[in-house]
Amino acid sequence: MPEPRRFREKRLVIATHNKGKAAEIADLLQPFDVEVVGAGELGLPEPEETGDSFEANARLKARAATEASKLPALADDSGLVVPALGGEPGIFSARWAGPTRDFSLAMGTLEERLRGKSDRRAYFVAALALAWPDGHAEVFRGKAHGVLVWPPRGNEGFGYDPMFQPEGDIRTFGEIEPAEKHRISHRADAFRKLVAACFERGTG
Repeated sequence: MPEPRRFREKRLVIATHNKGKAAEIADLLQPFDVEVVGAGELGLPEPEETGDSFEANARLKARAATEASKLPALADDSGLVVPALGGEPGIFSARWAGPTRDFSLAMGTLEERLRGKSDRRAYFVAALALAWPDGHAEVFRGKAHGVLVWPPRGNEGFGYDPMFQPEGDIRTFGEIEPAEKHRISHRADAFRKLVAACFERGTG
């Protein structure tokens, strides 16, 4: 396999219009000498997520942002996988929240579908794609395992976080401070792989 491409540019587009996700990725990138700008700030359109996997959707979003901005772009596609529901909501996790991205609705739907099931295991998946204007892309996958609780707890995080209790903890992602979540989340897992392959810590 060829060596992963190193990231040597000074600016990077975070290809998301989700402010919570953009803030989380920007925090993870803080130790590196790179200026980040959100796709929303640049007014970039959101591409339709037509991929059949987290990796395909992350790559699609990163390529759309890098083509529109002529800058390298980092995109994330993430979601919740529930084995008792055959892997749903999976790549459709955001779509379960409807056009207004109402995750209280999505969590209610999830709880309804789990009614009567004893297996409440779940895991978050994050695929990170780093794309360059010449079409090259590097993609990394991370996971966080846990169980689903009801009712949802906590106001930290976003999405399904208040319902997800990670392995080895009694708190949900919604109750864990962002700095601590950044160390244990699925996105952090994918990010560690991305950083090891592509980034060097800034000296400034």
